[in-house]
Amino acid sequence: MKKKLKREGIEWVKAFGIGFIIFVFVRAFFFSSYVVEGESMEPTLENGNKLVINKIGYQIGDLHRFDVIVFHANSKEDYVKRVIGLPGDRIEYRGDHLYINDVKIEEPFLNTLRKNDYGSKQTGDFTLKELTGNETVPEGQLFVMGDNRLVSFDSRQIGFVSLERVVGKVNLRYWPMKELDASF
Repeated sequence: MKKKLKREGIEWVKAFGIGFIIFVFVRAFFFSSYVVEGESMEPTLENGNKLVINKIGYQIGDLHRFDVIVFHANSKEDYVKRVIGLPGDRIEYRGDHLYINDVKIEEPFLNTLRKNDYGSKQTGDFTLKELTGNETVPEGQLFVMGDNRLVSFDSRQIGFVSLERVVGKVNLRYWPMKELDASF
């Protein structure tokens, strides 16, 4: 009986060990946790929100316009922003409206801010050429902006974001629990 219990205990330890190794592997290579710092993505994401980042989803399938991503802004900081321009896109803002390749594009995630600010402009007028000197977003690069355009430090200031600097795509906000959301 003691040998059976001992063997069973060893099997449980092995199972726990293997499970832990799998958890560490999945966490390290497939998903990561991220805490939002600052106001640049409000009201979509708020300071202190905790997110799950899919590290492989953007490699398996391409990133799409309006995806929310995390990227290495520099050697010490990661930023969370929304993809506005993809490689080859011509970007312009006129009258608080986004134009990509001369087509007006709706940004429904800005509606709350526009309504709360009583119609004041959220995004100043600019063209990609004025900001970067480029007519279009270069290959292998993205143009990103925060949803809270008045305070966001984004591609308007730091330029394009290389796909190599992208950590992953935001898949889930899990904290605070009352704001659990996977609609990114």
